[in-house]
Amino acid sequence: MDIRPPYGYREIVPLTKTHRVVLPQERALPSTFRNLNVLPLSFTEFAAAACDYPIAFISGDGGKSFVAMAVFGLENGHNLFVSSDASWDRAAYLPAYVRRYPFCMTRVTVNGQEQAERVACVEKRALNESGQSLFDAKGEPLPLWEDRRKLLFEFEADLARTEDMCRSLAALSLFEAFTMQAVPKQGAPLAMTGMHRVSEQKLNELPADKLKELAQNGILARVYAHLISLNNFARLLDRRGAPG
Repeated sequence: MDIRPPYGYREIVPLTKTHRVVLPQERALPSTFRNLNVLPLSFTEFAAAACDYPIAFISGDGGKSFVAMAVFGLENGHNLFVSSDASWDRAAYLPAYVRRYPFCMTRVTVNGQEQAERVACVEKRALNESGQSLFDAKGEPLPLWEDRRKLLFEFEADLARTEDMCRSLAALSLFEAFTMQAVPKQGAPLAMTGMHRVSEQKLNELPADKLKELAQNGILARVYAHLISLNNFARLLDRRGAPG
């Protein structure tokens, strides 16, 4: 059985009822998350995330598919929202991708065949006898796990909605590549490449029936949140240059 860990995780194993898990403190970040300057964003998070972060779309297969990402830094390996105590800035929205840690949902591969059903997994390094039980002696889920399980399944379903949205936008040829260029007060110019955004011109040229369809399924509201969020690149530059 082969299990590929999601972005930012090290090694994951299927969660069992006997596992005891060390849960992170509120907003505390595992070491592998502290240097990530982008993370996947789900459908219902767009409005909240757009208040703090730029939202961009990334394609890893030459434009065949896209993923929505929140951007936390202007350079690889630099997350501008990690506080000195290795926690997420309390004044900023905490993405669900971080809140679900150390758990995740993933597909496993058995004998070279990827299984259709996703499995609840946990980061292996979070397993410890000093950790908390998620199930009682009868194997029934405790409230602690019920809350985490609810977040996991809702987030997974929400990611699927984001994938559907990206497919719809790509089918309408609305994505365009762009480069974020910035000149800090000190240091060399910065350039972030490999990102895509929705073209406002192409969006405005859509037929009325297509716009209505995007509005009815909630995509148009996300597109507007995404476009407005791009102004946050300037805020990231200010944050990068802020002392301490």
